[in-house]
Amino acid sequence: MCGVSTNDLVDVTCTVNGEPVRLRLDPRESLLDVLRERLALTGTKKGCDQGHCGACTVHLAGRRVVSCLTPAVQVDGQDVRTIEGVAGPDGGLHPLQQAFVDNDALQCGYCTPGQIMSGLACIAEGHAVDDDQIREYLSGNVCRCGAYIGIVAAVRQAAGAAREG
Repeated sequence: MCGVSTNDLVDVTCTVNGEPVRLRLDPRESLLDVLRERLALTGTKKGCDQGHCGACTVHLAGRRVVSCLTPAVQVDGQDVRTIEGVAGPDGGLHPLQQAFVDNDALQCGYCTPGQIMSGLACIAEGHAVDDDQIREYLSGNVCRCGAYIGIVAAVRQAAGAAREG
């Protein structure tokens, strides 16, 4: 770590996708970089690195955050969930992941992990009532391929399944 003495490092303990993690971090490191470079969780994508595109969306203590703007030291004592932690215990697709497949809600797939993480938060927080509300809630996630119709349909499908089940 260029320019950082070991005295400047911060000890952080957190849970990532249900697994306890202990790290010694430079306070300047973003959660995105720690996830990708230190923990090899590369499902979370680096898009704009400025918090504008949503490709790096993860859940921190149950709330969605853009991990590129989240200081990694902020996760101390917190629960972090990435796209790798979404699948069921048997490895099967989460209902929202399956809905993305069913509704052709992905093209290149680069934004898909962030879209799914935002979609999960949208459903969990009760914001998937209608298409307009879903679009508004997911407006911070950019899809350069323009798969928005499928993305909204996938969130609607998974929200309906969650209400019924």
